[in-house]
Amino acid sequence: MRGALEIRDMHVRFGKATILQGVSLSVGEKPVSVIGRNGMGKTTMCSALMGMVPASGSAKLDGKELLGLGTGKVARAGMAIVPQGRRVFPSLSVHEHLLLVAQRGNPPWTIERVYDTFPRLAERRRNGGNQLSGGEQQMLAISRALLMNPRLVIMDEPSEGLAPVIVDHLIEVLRTIAQEGMGLLLIEQNLRVATSVADEVSIMVTGRIAATVGSAELARDRELQNRYLGVSHGH
Repeated sequence: MRGALEIRDMHVRFGKATILQGVSLSVGEKPVSVIGRNGMGKTTMCSALMGMVPASGSAKLDGKELLGLGTGKVARAGMAIVPQGRRVFPSLSVHEHLLLVAQRGNPPWTIERVYDTFPRLAERRRNGGNQLSGGEQQMLAISRALLMNPRLVIMDEPSEGLAPVIVDHLIEVLRTIAQEGMGLLLIEQNLRVATSVADEVSIMVTGRIAATVGSAELARDRELQNRYLGVSHGH
């Protein structure tokens, strides 16, 4: 299973405000990380790709144009998202969330595999979404996307709210899904996650991709971090 995503000259405008200014980005066999400070347009890019906000330009998944399709058709084309903010249903249990999206047959990701990957969800399978901690809700949101077995998954800040030990586990999960052939577009504030998962990191500044840097270079170059991300030497 492979999702090749080609974004070309994508613009998003809200009224007189231009949020995305000609974003171009490719996701192929290897995962791609996009990092940037708050307010740079990262989540808007995710929303545009999923058909949640109107955009101009082009975004093709395995050659199929996505812009203008609407969210349902984008999902059926093979793209899933882990949205920022988790967005779980308060009244549904963990297991009910998973049943909603689990696929028939013998797909790579099943409910059993989710429970093996995230044992805490197995322990909380009967608990409602409003009874979960922030970290547990994030695990559920990630699992929900993986159970759709998409060609490509967008993860918008997946490490947000997770304890460091769970972040380490998340990095391994992200590496695994990439190795198994699922396309991965990772949006992160956490520099360590972004550089641990992808070989290259694209940096978004004021609605455009300002630079693409090797992960090893960005991880060790504090001047570069400070210039683009505002990361001080104390972080």
